[in-house]
Parts: sequence; C-alpha cells; structure tokens
Amino acid sequence: MQMKKIVSFIVFMLILIVFCFYRLDYYIMKPGSAYDVSRFVNVQDGDIDDEGTFNLMTVSMFQATPLTYVIAYFNEFQDTLLIKDVRHEEEDDEEYNVRQLKLMTDSQFNALYIAFQKAGLPFTVTYNGITVLNVLSGGAADGKIKPGDEIVEIDGQLVHKAEDLTAILNEKKENEEVHLVLNRDDKLIDQTVTLKEIPGSDPKRIGIGINYSQSKSIKTEPFVKVDAEEIGGPSAGLMFTLEILNQLLDEDLSKGYLIAGTGEMNEDGTVGRIGGIEKKVAAAHEDGMEIFFAPDDEITEAMLKVNPDIKSNYEVAVLTAEKIGTKMKIVPVKTIDDALAYLEQLEEK
Repeated sequence: MQMKKIVSFIVFMLILIVFCFYRLDYYIMKPGSAYDVSRFVNVQDGDIDDEGTFNLMTVSMFQATPLTYVIAYFNEFQDTLLIKDVRHEEEDDEEYNVRQLKLMTDSQFNALYIAFQKAGLPFTVTYNGITVLNVLSGGAADGKIKPGDEIVEIDGQLVHKAEDLTAILNEKKENEEVHLVLNRDDKLIDQTVTLKEIPGSDPKRIGIGINYSQSKSIKTEPFVKVDAEEIGGPSAGLMFTLEILNQLLDEDLSKGYLIAGTGEMNEDGTVGRIGGIEKKVAAAHEDGMEIFFAPDDEITEAMLKVNPDIKSNYEVAVLTAEKIGTKMKIVPVKTIDDALAYLEQLEEK
C-alpha cells in the first residue's frame, strides 16, 4: 500500500511538471506595460523638465506550456499563436531575435530621421552594408554566415546598399565563388561562399541563400543616445519619434499628460500597423495613461480577401476601449504630422 502511494505521488509530480514546464509549439501573447520613453532616449543638452510623459507599450510573448495555454484560452486579452505563424520560414530562436532587434534598430533610425527633419536640425545618414537576418538551410551560406553578420564587401567591392550586393550576384553563375568580408561582433572576417540554388526559390535562382536587411546609421547634432536593445520589434517607433522631438524642442509637447501609443515609424513619416494593439490598450488603461495614439492604417482589398473581418488598428483600439470602459482618449494617427497636430491643439493640463 505504501509503495502504491509513493508511485502515485511520483506519477502525479511528473504530470504536474509536464503540465507546468513542457513547452508547446505555441507562443502566448498578453498585455505588457507602459514605459516612459525618456528612460531609453537622451538628447545631449535636451529639454527634460517636462511634466507629462510619452510612453511606449509592450506585449509579453513567451512559449506556452500546457498550464499557460489553458490560462490563455480563458483570458480575453491573451492569445495563443502557433510558432510557425510568428517566425518566418526556417527561422530559429536566434534568427527570430536577430530580426526583432533589427526591426527595433530600424525603428530607432527612422525615429531620429523624422524627428530631426521636423526639428530642422542637421543629420547625416551612412549606409553600412547589409545585415543577415537568417540563413537558409542547405543554401550556399549555410554554416559559413551567421544571423547578425553584416556583409560589408563582396569580391573586393564595398557593399553600401542592398542594391550593391544584388547587382554583383546577378552577374554570377552557379558554382562560382564569391569572397565576402563580414562584420561579426565588430570583427572583420573573410569568408568564401560557392553560389548555389537558393532553397525554395521559384523560379530557380542562384545566390548566397540568406534573408537580409539594409544596415544604416544616422549621425545627428546634437547627439542622441538611444538604449532600448531589450525591446524588440518596430512598434515603439512613433513614441520614440515624439520623445526625441520633445527633448529637442524647448516646449513640452505632452502638455503635462500621460501619453501612450504604438505604431511603426516609417521613413516617409507614416505610422505603420502593428500587432496586439488590443493588449496595448488594456495595458495602457491599467497603467493610468490618459491619451493613446493608435495607427489609423488603411485596410486594402488584398487584406480583406485574406481576412474579411480585419479591422484597422484604430478601430480595434476603439472597440477595446469601449469593452474595458476606459476614459483614456483614443487618437487615430496616419502620420507623425497627425500626432503633432493633435498635441498642438491640446490644452495644457
């Protein structure tokens, strides 16, 4: 009898451990928190004595266990997402993290680019080659190039823009060698790659077998330090732009309010659509925000064909605000100018 109890206890503990810790092929997405953007942005000799704040919103994303999956299933503001729907094809954890950090870096670049344009202050853009986001399994670069590498030279020619790499590769044939110079962790590495068919390409194409993005930097006057590496993705771009402008200008753009928002800042000043906005609205409400900027993105016919029920970020934000009964003002923005126009007419608190 005693042995049966011991066996039953062991079985129970094993089941409990599996239920709590076994990782499923799902991510859980749930509301995060509001973060004062001034924690991450510092403009040299900038104006920092404002009463209000600009706040970026986060969502929490983690791999599901049976326990967290069940909790999410019954929680209105938690979603379960198949890993394959979150990651790109053949993308592993390292490559996913590299892509998210690159998206954030690009978002910071665009925030500085737009903010200094609006402030009429000098800046210089430098193109630094291309950043490797992921390496295709079985491709020419497999085992030779790593996610996060920057390709700065090919066959003795400097690579400033993505077009430079494409132009050279278009002249190459299968089984030809290319000599690359890579920047890996701030060290230059020489690498030779034999070109072959790109896995999954249709029609057949010859190349290195990588997905990549343009690498560029911006030098501003005054200098701006942005330290937000732990925040992945591009969705804080709008709020970074507003905070940089707020520190560049003597006036308090926030007018004393607690302002939250989300949206990718594009290089042309438009505000891009993001995912999980209902969770960000819920989190902003919980953290006492008074105003929320939501991307008022266009829903195209192509998007409706894929998902007939799709709504703009702004529409979802309004519906969420009504559902949770918040007094927070939801403001639609298509461009940075929309946000600035709203702030300009806002009365001082």
